[in-house]
Amino acid sequence: MKERLQKYLKAFKKLRIDRAHGLAPHKPVLLISVLQTFQNGINNNQRIYITPELVALFKSNWNLLVTTNHDCRFALPFYHLTSDKFWKLIPNPGFENILLLSASMRSFSNLNAAVNCAIIDEELHELLIDKKSNELLTQFLLDEYFPNSKSNFNNSTRGQQILFDDIENKILKEPSEEYRQEIKKLLEQKNEEEIFLRGSLFKREIPKIYNNTCCISGMKIDATINVSMIDACHIVPFSVSYDDTVTNGIALCPNLHRAFDRGLITIDEDYKVVVSKSFREDETSYSIRAFEGKELQLPKVISYYPLKNNFEWHKINIFKAQ
Repeated sequence: MKERLQKYLKAFKKLRIDRAHGLAPHKPVLLISVLQTFQNGINNNQRIYITPELVALFKSNWNLLVTTNHDCRFALPFYHLTSDKFWKLIPNPGFENILLLSASMRSFSNLNAAVNCAIIDEELHELLIDKKSNELLTQFLLDEYFPNSKSNFNNSTRGQQILFDDIENKILKEPSEEYRQEIKKLLEQKNEEEIFLRGSLFKREIPKIYNNTCCISGMKIDATINVSMIDACHIVPFSVSYDDTVTNGIALCPNLHRAFDRGLITIDEDYKVVVSKSFREDETSYSIRAFEGKELQLPKVISYYPLKNNFEWHKINIFKAQ
């Protein structure tokens, strides 16, 4: 274990970073954040996925440690750590060639679309799951790259949770128009990480508000493993509305989510299901037409009810009436 630790301490000391422009801090911040996910039980896997938890840790650690004027960009180190040998990217199917185009990987959305995960060396993985070795690697990165700000670092996930709480509060309580203006500002700033976090937390919050129950079918599955069978569905698509607030979301099981997105069903002004006449289906217990006139199971909190104006937009722009 000692020799293995020395090997990666040496590798961390010689990270291939932009030393000509003031020691670009992206790779050390990402590695500290990855180490932190192991310390705090968020991850114990050799595969490193682009998760809201990791992105939020990267952002909060950046704010604590980085004192230079570098841009906070998660995509840069996640992609470029491949040059340090212990980090290998696994592409999503069909994106194998795009990973060779480093310029395209500066964008978080491109990275997230192209990359399934990173895989770290098995030897490094063993060090990360060992508490003492993990702490030594973390402290080394702090001492080596952030000697003047390392005292700001806190190995808890408090910074991540504060960021999550702030976004969740906006999803639940912020007026739609105010939220849209914030998203437009984030788009202008090319802050794709923040938009990713908001979208990810929308997907988590909406099912919780509906008690993890499909608001049309009533389907609810309490899994013993971390598997969700209920989707968060935007009523007006995010690409149109820029709206992740609770009043633009409903919780649906996957088949009804697809039916809603494709205009096979909509919801009327009385929160009842309307089924399109534009398709045929066999008479089975899974029939979509069986839900005609079914009233939505709405959240307990009235302020969380979906806006009727959003359903009206869906009825006009998405629903296939005939």
